[in-house]
Amino acid sequence: VLTAMLSEGHVLLEDVPGTGKTSLARALAASVDGTSTRIQFTPDLLPGDVTGITVYDQKTGEFEFHSGPVFANIVLADEINRASPKTQSALLEVMAEGRVTIDGVTRQVGQPFLVIATQNPVEQAGTYRLPEAQLDRFLMKTSLGYPDRASTVRILEGSAVSRHEVGAVISPQAMLNMAAMARDVYVDPLVYDYIARLVEATGWPKGPIEGRAVAVDGGDPYRLAAEQALARLEEAWKKGNLVRLDRAATLSVRVPLAGLREWVQIRRGMERLPEIREVVIDALSQREATLRLRYVGGREQLLDALARQGLRLSRELDGWRLQRAAVPDGDPLASFG
Repeated sequence: VLTAMLSEGHVLLEDVPGTGKTSLARALAASVDGTSTRIQFTPDLLPGDVTGITVYDQKTGEFEFHSGPVFANIVLADEINRASPKTQSALLEVMAEGRVTIDGVTRQVGQPFLVIATQNPVEQAGTYRLPEAQLDRFLMKTSLGYPDRASTVRILEGSAVSRHEVGAVISPQAMLNMAAMARDVYVDPLVYDYIARLVEATGWPKGPIEGRAVAVDGGDPYRLAAEQALARLEEAWKKGNLVRLDRAATLSVRVPLAGLREWVQIRRGMERLPEIREVVIDALSQREATLRLRYVGGREQLLDALARQGLRLSRELDGWRLQRAAVPDGDPLASFG
């Protein structure tokens, strides 16, 4: 959380209840000698309750602005996913630009500015999922997790002690100075180039409209984007520009057997394939074997590789089935195994 604050970003704490998300945010807010507020997000919360509203004063005959809780150095947005998307969007401008525009007037919220939001990923009843534009405003999403046994014992031992209030240990100006020092950290140009290559390899494919996925022959544009991004990653890997990630997947298949000889032939055929990393036998009888195949390269590549070994993988009502393909007489695959 402190790293995000020094990087002038925001943090989303996503964890189950009872892990100390709110306590962490309150302790950090109290340790800074600035202003801090807490917003308890509920379904009936309005955008004006977050940013502030303009009220007409009958005595003076003028409109007076009443600032909302976002005008603080540290803002705790507790259970942010319980508010409606309309209210969640009230944080978009202030989290990105550090200012709020109300009734055509733009007001700065001050520096430093940090939003610490919490949400419970388990209970989704009565919640609204954060949109991608909202998630993009957070520098990082992290979780605390349950404490270990020793920490739990210390928490229980201290439960009878009266709550100790955290005092301020640093000023807002000192935080700004530390953030300025973080911006001056030297980064080699090779690191920038590596980041740019990662973004380029995993970004949207280029179509008639720059950066937008375009469906071809009625296909799914998102699937097309994923396939093209994967192809770019593979090309970058072959050139030695990326560190390859093991994208191994697991597939459960049933293999009908006519006898032990056929099982040995099928097993040998799978062992010859570099795409198959591991074969786990879950069950084996005289008539059928149940396997788990751990493979890399994608489902289509696995099908092609098995076909080259005279094996056919098909999807049926009871799951995936692997068997020897029917081979005509005289075909070199007839002597497979």
